[in-house]
Amino acid sequence: MRAAAILPVKRFGAAKQRLSEALGPGDRAALSEAMIADVLAALQGSKVLERVIVVSGEPRVGALARLFDVALLDDATDRGHSEAAAIGVRAAIAEGWECVALLPGDCPLLDPLELDAAIAGLGDRSVAVIPDRHGGGTNGLLLRPPGLIEPAFGPGSRERHLRLAAEAGASVAAVEIRSLALDLDTAGDLSELLVALESGALAGSATARALSRIATLPITGSA
Repeated sequence: MRAAAILPVKRFGAAKQRLSEALGPGDRAALSEAMIADVLAALQGSKVLERVIVVSGEPRVGALARLFDVALLDDATDRGHSEAAAIGVRAAIAEGWECVALLPGDCPLLDPLELDAAIAGLGDRSVAVIPDRHGGGTNGLLLRPPGLIEPAFGPGSRERHLRLAAEAGASVAAVEIRSLALDLDTAGDLSELLVALESGALAGSATARALSRIATLPITGSA
């Protein structure tokens, strides 16, 4: 099974707006860039994925794409995560990939071996929905074939993706991947990321270096 990852990335100026009370725009941009670098580094360790496609209109992402030798598609309109994911899916279909993993750029704890196991478990006409730590969102969407359903991220997307897959007659399951459970949207998420930093889970990562430069830490917030 030939599999590719698709990574939609917002322009840094529009990213992490819900953290605006805790972090200034420069810190939000630096942290976003660092997390993307860590996700791309993790994906290099995958034994299953043969290609990584980044979809973004952010100029600084181009340097990361070159550094990690991944494909970069321009998202000129920057209309949202689902729309950027759809650009990547269309490219994957055109290139003949049999399976895609739609992944976020803000899950720096990603373990490629966990992701590989989930991809390897896909059958024909399968959808795997990887929930966030709260259970209602989607932090990863595995599609075989790539165009089986339209990506529909956002609040409540776990149930929405499960419903769309069932309506498409696909084999569908929610698959928990611990290293993809924590993404960064709120101050509570940032507090959890700081716990990971303190535990050593982020040791040596670009995210750890970015967090260490943020003068407002520690940050508290509801989980």
